[in-house]
Amino acid sequence: MIRSMTGFARRERQFPWGLLAWEVKTVNHRFLEMGCRLPEEFRVGEAEFRQAIAAAVRRGKVECSLHFRPAVLAGALEVDAELLSSLTQRAQQIASQAGAAARIDALDLLRWPGVIRDGTRDHAPMIAAAHALLADALAELSRFRDSEGGRLRDALEQRCSGLIEFAARVADRLPEVRARMRTKLLERIAQLVSDVDHDRLEQELAILAQRLDVDEEIDRLRGHVIEVRKTFAGPEAAGRRLDFLMQELNREANTLSSKSQDIETTRAAVDMKVLIEQMREQVQNIE
Repeated sequence: MIRSMTGFARRERQFPWGLLAWEVKTVNHRFLEMGCRLPEEFRVGEAEFRQAIAAAVRRGKVECSLHFRPAVLAGALEVDAELLSSLTQRAQQIASQAGAAARIDALDLLRWPGVIRDGTRDHAPMIAAAHALLADALAELSRFRDSEGGRLRDALEQRCSGLIEFAARVADRLPEVRARMRTKLLERIAQLVSDVDHDRLEQELAILAQRLDVDEEIDRLRGHVIEVRKTFAGPEAAGRRLDFLMQELNREANTLSSKSQDIETTRAAVDMKVLIEQMREQVQNIE
C-alpha cells in the first residue's frame, strides 16, 4: 500500500462549553516521532490521544495541536491559589532584577494555564469530545496521505516502465555486442600471430563472453521491478521494502555499467541510474 508520509488535517467543532479544533501535520521521518500540544484541561487525555495517532500513522514525524476556546463561563470560577502565589513570587523576583523595565500585569498572571478553573465544568465529556474529533481529523489525514500516495505510485510506475524499456534495449543489443567483440578479438589475434589454436581461442572467447555477459543483471533488474510493482498492491506499509528494492536496483545498474563494452549499453545504464535515483527520492516520502 502506497501512502505518503506528508499530510495535513484540521477539524473543529463547537460545543456548549467551547470550541475545539485539532490540527495534525505529518512529514517524512525514518521512524514514528510524535509531538502533541494540548491545553491544560486536556492533558489528562494525552495518552489516549497518542494511542489513537499511533494507530493511524505508522511512520513519519507527527505534529498535532488541540486548540480550545472556552465559552463564556456562567459558573463559579476557581483560582489555584498555590500556583498563583508561585507565579507572583517568581514575577517579583524578575521585577526586582529588571528594575523599572519590569512590569507585572495581574491579567497576564491569571491567563497562565491552570490558574483559573471552571469549578462547574465536567472535563470527562470534554476529553471524550476531543477524542472523537481527533478520530475525524485522523480520518481526513489518512485520505490526504492516501491521495498523495496515489500520485507517488503513478510516478514510480512510470519510472518502472522506463527501467523495463531500457532493460529491453540492452537485451536487444546483446547479440550484436557479442558478435562485435568476437570479431574485434579475432582481428587483433590475427595481427599478432599467424598460427592460432582455435580450440584455445574458443575457450578464451567463452570465458571473456561470460565475464562481460549482463543477462543475469538484466534478469535480476526485471525481477526487482516486478517486486516493486507487487509492493504497490500489498496491504502493508511499503516504504521500507521499497527503500531496500531501490538499493538492489541501483546495484544491478552499477554492475551493468561496469560490464558494458558498448556505448549504447553504457548510456542505458546511466539512464537507469537516473530513474532509480528519482524513485529513491520519492520512496523516502512513503510510509
